[in-house]
Amino acid sequence: MATLTAPAPPARESSPSRRRSRLAPRGYYWFVWPAVIAFAAFHTLPVIIGVFFSFTNYAGYGTWDFVGFANYANIFRDDRVLQAYGFSFLFAIVATVLTNAIALAIAMGLNARIRARNFWRGVYFVPYILAVLVVGYVFQFLFSNSLPKILSGIPLFADNILTDPTWAWTAIVALAVWQACAFAIIIYLAGLQTIPGELYEAAAIDGASTARQFRSITFPLISAFFTINVVLSLKNFLQVFDPIVALTNGGPGTSTESVTLLIFRGGFTGGEFAYQTANAVLFFIVITLVSLFQFRVLQRREADF
Repeated sequence: MATLTAPAPPARESSPSRRRSRLAPRGYYWFVWPAVIAFAAFHTLPVIIGVFFSFTNYAGYGTWDFVGFANYANIFRDDRVLQAYGFSFLFAIVATVLTNAIALAIAMGLNARIRARNFWRGVYFVPYILAVLVVGYVFQFLFSNSLPKILSGIPLFADNILTDPTWAWTAIVALAVWQACAFAIIIYLAGLQTIPGELYEAAAIDGASTARQFRSITFPLISAFFTINVVLSLKNFLQVFDPIVALTNGGPGTSTESVTLLIFRGGFTGGEFAYQTANAVLFFIVITLVSLFQFRVLQRREADF
């Protein structure tokens, strides 16, 4: 009669292997801590110091005293600050709408079956990798020299538009939108490629027009990508700085002076370090609230499939 033999117990893991598995998580800390320390030293600590000085009358040099919330109260009575906030929001709203409308239209065209599609994707992404100051000086020459000669018959472009207090901001919008569209196109392309083609085939069989397919299929299913683009666009445009420096430097007068440019000028060259630091803290709170509001509103329209 055959004798049944119990299966041998699984071999135990060698002690060096168990020791390595126990010590492995500690190795991750050697990669994490340098990044945490660098982030704290170059971001968190300066922010804390800035918030501290926003409650003082520090001019960037010399002595200082605590003034409490006086800097924050004065911001709401400063016409120049209020004008900068008005310009920043007007610029950001117009640029955000144009950027997303143009980028979505181009992305839908690139997502269609056209020749050399990958080539055109690369072409449209080029503006994003170019230095904005260099491109800005090219646009400055375009608006101040080329367009007045080419479009001399149009009153708006007969003279240098950058010297017009009423319309100079439109030139900044043109530069900012031209560069921002590159990143937005990539985001929209990623969203469009997640939509199954069967949905369009079924809609076409049911007789849905192209416009109806966009309203009922395309836009609802890329609404998450639309939310990302709108939030990032508005946040970045509210902080506009480089295009203004390259084109108008805040002029004529202060007609195109944004909040970030005002903070830079007053804080570093105007002897208003503490005052403009308080302005920066307030601006950070405003941007945070605007972004949270956008997420709350736009995420309600997002659809899944």
